[in-house]
Amino acid sequence: MRLLLMGPPGAGKGTQAEVLTERLAVPHISTGDMFRKAIREGTELGRKAKEFMDAGQLVPDDVTIGIVRERLAEPDCRQGFLLDGFPRTVPQAKALDETLADMGVGLDAVINIEVSRARLVERLTGRRVCRGCGATYHVVFNPPQQAGTCDQCGRELYQRSDDSVETAENRLEVYHQQTAPLIAYYQDKGLLRQVDGEQPIHQVLMDIGRCLGRDWS
Repeated sequence: MRLLLMGPPGAGKGTQAEVLTERLAVPHISTGDMFRKAIREGTELGRKAKEFMDAGQLVPDDVTIGIVRERLAEPDCRQGFLLDGFPRTVPQAKALDETLADMGVGLDAVINIEVSRARLVERLTGRRVCRGCGATYHVVFNPPQQAGTCDQCGRELYQRSDDSVETAENRLEVYHQQTAPLIAYYQDKGLLRQVDGEQPIHQVLMDIGRCLGRDWS
């Protein structure tokens, strides 16, 4: 099974990907994982990626696509994979199509987890972190026993600057601008499957399974 998992920040992709890779027995491949692996192994593309990352710049498409090619050629991807975080643009999607065509395979499905903007902002801004031990909470989904206080060490909880409403809105806007054309691209190919990400986690997984012709109930 060769899948692409899409969804905005806060949609729960990471949670679903963790379970899906176990159910489908395929590797979970994220852009960050690919970069770290290439850098750790000291490949030429890994060294190039590190130069851009160390400079705080986005890694160019040609380097990213090259690293994806290297990763998908690894033995553990022969029976399938779950891509997460790539592609992010239509040019990247076309490059992925070419890579897979060269391998004699193609994507089986593209799963897009849909969540309303209001719910996403709620999820993204609800995180609280302990100033003492670093424990994390969420004001809605995983609140402390006493508001504003860490259950583990009793220190104050605070909201990180990158969890502000303004930052969350900006992240979502950037994502929408990047991926709206990508969703249309895969819809035109008949690969796109939409899943309601506002349901309980287990129900989202069941719906993804049904999209793939699997009964995980």
